[in-house]
Amino acid sequence: MLRVLFTLKGSIVQRIALRCLGVTLLAALIVLIERHYPALFYPVSATPFTLLGLSLSIFMNFRNNACYDRWWEGRKAWGRMIIEVRSFIRESVAIDDQQLRAQMLRGLCGFAHALNARLRNEDERPLARTWLAADAPITAHNVCDGILRDIGGQCSRLAKDGAISEFRYTVLEQRLTGLSDVQATCERIKGTPLPFPYTLLLHRTIYIFCLLLPFALAEPLGWLAPLFTTIVSYTFFGLDAIGNELEDPFGRDENDLPTDALVRTIERDVLAALGHEPLPPALEPVDHVLS
Repeated sequence: MLRVLFTLKGSIVQRIALRCLGVTLLAALIVLIERHYPALFYPVSATPFTLLGLSLSIFMNFRNNACYDRWWEGRKAWGRMIIEVRSFIRESVAIDDQQLRAQMLRGLCGFAHALNARLRNEDERPLARTWLAADAPITAHNVCDGILRDIGGQCSRLAKDGAISEFRYTVLEQRLTGLSDVQATCERIKGTPLPFPYTLLLHRTIYIFCLLLPFALAEPLGWLAPLFTTIVSYTFFGLDAIGNELEDPFGRDENDLPTDALVRTIERDVLAALGHEPLPPALEPVDHVLS
């Protein structure tokens, strides 16, 4: 219990520590002024802060729920990617040309790496090239979609040549369509943040509330005011920072999705299907955080 209470890894404390410290020092200064120069201090009723705090809590709850929905939808999209890749592996056994099949399956690993980099605003091509054939085309505009088009073209040629049945071609094409849908879902989450005025209003209101709160607590609580101000500011600043992390779940923050580990899972499934040994190790948490 104490370990969970005082742990910093994975928490939001490090991101909001300076803000909370600033509010605490402000509260201490206000209490000091109120104690030594009471004539300069105008008492403020706590009633407006109670109403504002309640409204702010409800407002933050709506925003954090919306951010968590984005995080969870992203996780479901990556889970579906693993399902589609595993299904493609299983259904591609009908391809007799083992070299071509291996090239296609490795292309799926390239797709996973490229999408992971794309969602992090990194260069997709070097990571994808590691898994693609030397003569495989790489589209500069959209590497992920180019890989799926290339695999789809290969499936189409196999069906045209009679190497696989039309039914098998349709099934494989459905898997590629599913992967394309995963990419579109992730790009929609990445490219459509919550409306900025909505977030800006919440940020400003939190700062105004936390900066004015000491004026209401200084007289009735005395030197306990900084303590309670710190607790309130930690709660509001923390919830706000958590929402910011969850809004974009594909980055490298501690609470973002462990997409590197999910990509490694796809690698292991593909290489195992191709008979490679030993497999690359599954990624493990480092300092309790899985990347």
